[in-house]
Amino acid sequence: MSPSETVTSPTSTAAPSTALPDGGPASATRRRRPATRRIVVRVLAAAALLGLWQLAATAAANPSFIPSPGAVWEQLLRLSTTHDGIRGYSGSLLIEHLGISLRRILIGSAIGVAGGLVVGAVLGTVPWIRVVAEPVITFVRALPPLAYFSLLIIWFGIDETPKLWLLAIAALPPVAVATAAAVHGAPSDLVEAARALGARRRDVIRDVVLPNALPEIFTGVRLAVGIAYSSVVAAETVNGVPGIGGMVRDAQRYLQTDVVVLGLLAIGLSGLLIDGLLRVTEKRLIPWRGRS
Repeated sequence: MSPSETVTSPTSTAAPSTALPDGGPASATRRRRPATRRIVVRVLAAAALLGLWQLAATAAANPSFIPSPGAVWEQLLRLSTTHDGIRGYSGSLLIEHLGISLRRILIGSAIGVAGGLVVGAVLGTVPWIRVVAEPVITFVRALPPLAYFSLLIIWFGIDETPKLWLLAIAALPPVAVATAAAVHGAPSDLVEAARALGARRRDVIRDVVLPNALPEIFTGVRLAVGIAYSSVVAAETVNGVPGIGGMVRDAQRYLQTDVVVLGLLAIGLSGLLIDGLLRVTEKRLIPWRGRS
């Protein structure tokens, strides 16, 4: 090495990172802004709808046709208390009517979802049963609830049994179809890998097929609960009081439009709450949904 050559050793001159941690106050503020914006937009939309409702009621000038928001609010207070010796509507408070309908929906949906899971798993794993039973499921799904409610009354009478059967039958097809499609569409490479490792058929279904199918199955469950909820009015057309659907049908006979609107609002708002609870449950049970 010549004297003129010098050996230089590289020195680290990289500047220290100045990135802020993800969990800092700035990122928390950025996360809160979209949520706050959504809340403000929804409040403004609700206020606008109330304003349009009031304008329509004023223009109609007929409470039996379009009741005002104030009239519906008065019915809410009246049906939630004992007024002039009358307790709620037909002897039951509004919350009691709603609670009885929710109990029917819960039981009917649970029966329908459980049956749909079993039927869908069988349809998705046994080809010849799918060929035979799939048209039947599609046929039942196409029928409106009132189409077979009269038959259920002939078979089971006018007590709780036909109502629960109606809700169960309405809830079963969406879950069965979603489960069958999800199970049938399970990744074949994962299934073959599990079989190559010695997994039995039930082990493959339990450990490979069902976890992969859970997101689509849960979508079917949400649809089933929504269909059962929308069918509650049909289920309570006969001997449905107490019950929110029965209350709506009974009020319709006497042109109590404010009670009808109140019942519809109670059904819709409680339906939104139930769907929100299902969404939260879905995020907890299926945290991998939507991730590649």
